[in-house]
Amino acid sequence: MSRNFTRSLRVRLTAWYVALFSALFLFFGLFLYNVLSHALLNRLDDALTSQAASAATLLPDEMQEEHGNAPRAASEVVDELHGGGVAVYENRQPLAARALEVPGGIDPATCRSPMTLPSGQWGMRVVCNRVDIGSRSFAVAAAEPLDGIAAELAVVRRVLFFAAPLMILLAALGGYGLATRNLAPLGVMTRQARGIGGRNLEKRLEIGDAAEELAEMAASFNELLARLDQSFESMRRFVADASHELRTPISVIRGEADVALSHPRPVEEYRESLAVILDESRRLSRLVDDLLNLARADAGNVKLQVQEFYLNDLLAECCRSVQALAAARSIRLECRTAGDVPFRGDEELLRRLIVNLLDNAIRYTPEQGSVTAALEASGHDLHIRVSDTGVGIAPEAAPHLFERFYRADKARTREGGGFGLGLAIVKWIAESHKGAVDLTSQPGAGSTFTVTLPR
Repeated sequence: MSRNFTRSLRVRLTAWYVALFSALFLFFGLFLYNVLSHALLNRLDDALTSQAASAATLLPDEMQEEHGNAPRAASEVVDELHGGGVAVYENRQPLAARALEVPGGIDPATCRSPMTLPSGQWGMRVVCNRVDIGSRSFAVAAAEPLDGIAAELAVVRRVLFFAAPLMILLAALGGYGLATRNLAPLGVMTRQARGIGGRNLEKRLEIGDAAEELAEMAASFNELLARLDQSFESMRRFVADASHELRTPISVIRGEADVALSHPRPVEEYRESLAVILDESRRLSRLVDDLLNLARADAGNVKLQVQEFYLNDLLAECCRSVQALAAARSIRLECRTAGDVPFRGDEELLRRLIVNLLDNAIRYTPEQGSVTAALEASGHDLHIRVSDTGVGIAPEAAPHLFERFYRADKARTREGGGFGLGLAIVKWIAESHKGAVDLTSQPGAGSTFTVTLPR
């Protein structure tokens, strides 16, 4: 038998089914045989008891008719009872007997019933009654050989012996057929699953009217396919967007270098080309750093550098760091902090979270607008709110705003300085501190990002 065959689920189920059926059949056979043997023996005992009782009733009357002649009275009793063995004993000596020979006789003083005495191959079943007549004691016994019961039980044994292999064979065939039929949907699922790859993850398993357990497994597998499809689609979109974002600064750097090296130029033109290359290199370096941080976050390799600091001081420092950017765009920046708010977390990551929100708000707020950063405490949570009076975000774009490289509209392009990764990093930093970030926005009326952090 091959290893694959022995590892087959239907073979294992059939083997367990046959083993259980065989054990039950053996138990049932033994139980039936035991019940039948006791029933046959009890029926024989009842018949012998009735016969012995009749003999015990007749003996006193015959003794009276024969005027105390015990042998003649015993003979009359034996003659009147037909069938089976009957005997009358006095002082272990047989007075009259038919088909009943007990070596050593039966003592009336120790008469007990029923009992089995050696006789022939299987023995003899005997029922004995004690009869007292005057000062004399007699033992009246009725007996029957056990050969009849043994013959009937032998027939039962032969039936069980020959029926057991046939029943087990039928159980094996039936169990294998049932296992094959009920596991058929697994084969269908296997063939369908083999046909699903990275290019057709939109396909789903269809097993029709299968058992509940198999239907649940198919549903779970389909949910897994849906998650994989979504992950693959996100990965493809991420790679495409990253390639596009990387290609642009690289193309600029290469173009400037080609132009600068095409023919001799004045020093000033070389300086201008180098300035462009430096600027694009910085942008490229920032994009690579963002991608690397997100990749590490996805892999779970980023460990928070937890320390104690004041969150209100951090917010004030972040506002000061972007004050020049806001002033250059004629945007009023307001920072609202309460008293000292101690916090335990990664200060550098939270600094980047706040700066990203402030930078995002300033970039997409028109001139003469305003940006407000506020720190609020409520219960066991802290809230960092960054509001602006910018262009706002359309409702259909809001659910995708924290996706990588996603831009809500044409206003959010790389010419504005962003790569579409800032809000994705904000979400990751908030979640790494067991917090969350929410957005409320209305097109044309500005947006508010709220970061909630547990104290």
